[in-house]
Amino acid sequence: MQINGLAAVVTGGASGLGAATATHLASLGARVAVVDINQSAAEAMAAKIGGIGLACDVADGPSAEAAFAAAKAKHGPVRILVNCAGVGTAGRIVGRDGPLALAAFERVVRINLIGSFNMLRLAAAEMSAADAMEENERGVIVNTASIAAYEGQVGQPAYAASKGGVVGMTLPAARELARAGVRVVTIAPGLFHTPMVEGLPEETQRSLGASIPYPSRLGRPSEYAELVAHIVQNRFINGETIRLDGALRMAPR
Repeated sequence: MQINGLAAVVTGGASGLGAATATHLASLGARVAVVDINQSAAEAMAAKIGGIGLACDVADGPSAEAAFAAAKAKHGPVRILVNCAGVGTAGRIVGRDGPLALAAFERVVRINLIGSFNMLRLAAAEMSAADAMEENERGVIVNTASIAAYEGQVGQPAYAASKGGVVGMTLPAARELARAGVRVVTIAPGLFHTPMVEGLPEETQRSLGASIPYPSRLGRPSEYAELVAHIVQNRFINGETIRLDGALRMAPR
């Protein structure tokens, strides 16, 4: 699917992987709606790339519906959805103060998994009703998981479970939406230079980068964005989770 002129929605689009993706898609001619929980940050990023910025809680039905309605009114039916919104809150199952608070586990799953599904279902409905393009294609949905879905570390039960759920729904979603010409693909990033990592000490960042076989550095958000663009353009990529990690396999801790 050619990106130029298409309407795209990028969640978590005000920072990190989402910001890089929104920027790259806009550079290729997409009409981008930057969706983020932080409205001022979404609007600031949108102003940089010539898109629109929309505040949205991705895990809330009415909030997401309003965001899609606003994006459609401005840019037309969504053809590309990239789900980058997420949180990585850590917590052991049993810590010094006892068992992990259930609310903490629920919050991570709500944002990372339920939020991804919420946006996916709304995008899929809008795409399915749109006019068909070449080879009957109507849209592409790219979700973001993590290599923690496969090698979750100690302290990551909620994060690994939420990202494992994103991986798990990829194939059934792709199979169901195939009849409408809508593809569903997931990217599972490794260690990337994002705001969460930028908050760590410089020495810790270097150590993390050195743990990656090749290239021995943190991933660049632009590399994630480039993969998103390739997925959109390559019609035969569907129903798959692609690891983007420099051959990294996470240790238990």
